[in-house]
Amino acid sequence: MPVLKFRVYWEEDESVYRDIAIKPNQTFLQFHQAILQAFEFDAKHKATFFRSNDNWQRGREIILEMDRTPRKVEPLLMAETPIGAAVKDPNQKFIYLYDFAKNWSFLVELIGVSKEENIKISYPVCVRKEGLAPSQYGTKGLVGDKLVEMEEKYDLNKEGMDEDGFGEEGEDDASSDQQEELGAEDDLMF
Repeated sequence: MPVLKFRVYWEEDESVYRDIAIKPNQTFLQFHQAILQAFEFDAKHKATFFRSNDNWQRGREIILEMDRTPRKVEPLLMAETPIGAAVKDPNQKFIYLYDFAKNWSFLVELIGVSKEENIKISYPVCVRKEGLAPSQYGTKGLVGDKLVEMEEKYDLNKEGMDEDGFGEEGEDDASSDQQEELGAEDDLMF
């Protein structure tokens, strides 16, 4: 069975992308799950695909679950729609939206077709990662926790240092007595 290879670009930065290989008989639901896994996102939010053209215009929608939103054309369901049924040309494009509140947007493009699948691989599979994936929920909580850990580990709040961790001007770690001893040893060496 042939294998389709799609490049999934993060719309904000096209240097951040994942290449995903998937069989034509696998569904958009499986593709959706593979994209989330490749970008390290959770599966807690709604998502949708749109068939697209070379100008990235939105065409027929392929939704995660039925809703009552009026559309010009009846949407397809991800779980019931095989990828191969929506691929109409050799460089087929889709737009993938995830988490409608945050509006994560990805541009999906068919970049290759292999004639034979690799029986050692479980499809769909991410075959290439480029760039650092965006943080789904931002870094505020994580950075806050990391800073607390760093402050405890390295004791950044030592006495004699201001709030930015800088000491007084001219202050060194070695005492003046130690510096004099080091200076005397240097004299003996010459």
